[in-house]
Amino acid sequence: MHIPPHDNQNKAIVDRDDEKTPLCYFNIVKLTKGGSFTSKVEGYETCLVPATGSIDVNVAGQRFEAVGKRMHIWQGEPEGVYVPVGTQVTFTCVSDAAEIFVSGAKHDEVYEPFVVREADIDPVQYGSDDTKTHRKIKHILGKAQAGKVGRLLVSELFTVGAGGWSGFPPHKHDTDALPTETRHDEVYNFRFNPEHGFGAQFLTQEGEDMGDVYHIRNSSTIQIEKGYHPCVAGPGYEMYYFTILGGLSQRPLHQNFHPEHVYQLDTIPGMKDMINKFK
Repeated sequence: MHIPPHDNQNKAIVDRDDEKTPLCYFNIVKLTKGGSFTSKVEGYETCLVPATGSIDVNVAGQRFEAVGKRMHIWQGEPEGVYVPVGTQVTFTCVSDAAEIFVSGAKHDEVYEPFVVREADIDPVQYGSDDTKTHRKIKHILGKAQAGKVGRLLVSELFTVGAGGWSGFPPHKHDTDALPTETRHDEVYNFRFNPEHGFGAQFLTQEGEDMGDVYHIRNSSTIQIEKGYHPCVAGPGYEMYYFTILGGLSQRPLHQNFHPEHVYQLDTIPGMKDMINKFK
């Protein structure tokens, strides 16, 4: 499902118990200097990630100052704060302006809050210009946070260079069938450089020859509850997407690649390292 770009007025874009992706939560909060926002998401653990700008965060008696160092998504590394299930958090903008992603996954166990700084980001780069799959992933809540988080995976994905494919070979993760696949709902929020760029999100259900294709623009949100879902950026445009994964029965993600295209795993440099990082 495609949610077009719009001013959500700091209200959830993908709310609790959403019909399409009930395992995920997503909000975008925009603040100016001195402005504050309080969030409490019952039944979901969340992670605050400034897309741009810097915030002070108060959660469960702890204070994390100046979270977020970049003024542009394509400049610098992300930072974030993990917020336990159902815990109230207040964050205040300390830069001229800030745009904050609030990502979440359904869970019932309460962990401790913590901050993720630039030095904690776990990067992986794979693909190649020749295969039109050159991509960089920055894990904010990834493998390194195992044991500190319930079911939530959060990362940023960049197409390297201008144009190219992502989420390829086509894969899905809509069924708990270990060891080959896990059920993870997924939510994306896209950005383009320059902002008038565009791309396409494919969503094909198992057994279909052809599925839906969505025209994605700057700040498009995509919900993926099932099916194979590669995407592509238009030539000449850099593409970014903020990724939220919420697992049904476990946190590690096991992807099931389309049988007609699975051989391409061996043609794309670094693919197996990328897959391992989500586990």
